[in-house]
Amino acid sequence: MKLSEIVQRLNLEVKTGAGRLDENITRGYASDLLSDVIAHGREKDLWITLQTHQNIVAVALMKSLAGIVLVNGRQPEEDTLRKGEAETVPILVSTMPAFEVVGRLFELGISGR
Repeated sequence: MKLSEIVQRLNLEVKTGAGRLDENITRGYASDLLSDVIAHGREKDLWITLQTHQNIVAVALMKSLAGIVLVNGRQPEEDTLRKGEAETVPILVSTMPAFEVVGRLFELGISGR
């Protein structure tokens, strides 16, 4: 499923990386620990987190993730927005809690592995 379709179906707000919404998403990973994402995230995963600092962009780049979904209506910090836009990393915001975002992604056919 295209990231743009996920944005529409989950009513996500696109903060950065709008030019990369044609990415095909088949897997996701949910974690708030950067070290966990570094150890277990896979290329092209859609990362679900509540972290908002600029290091999330660095981890997304390191792991070649398809994008980042911030939950609970959390907004990325200004440095995060600048870095995300410069590196064209999709940063998306959901008002839903992580549990609900993951459940809805699963319903759309996005698995954890």
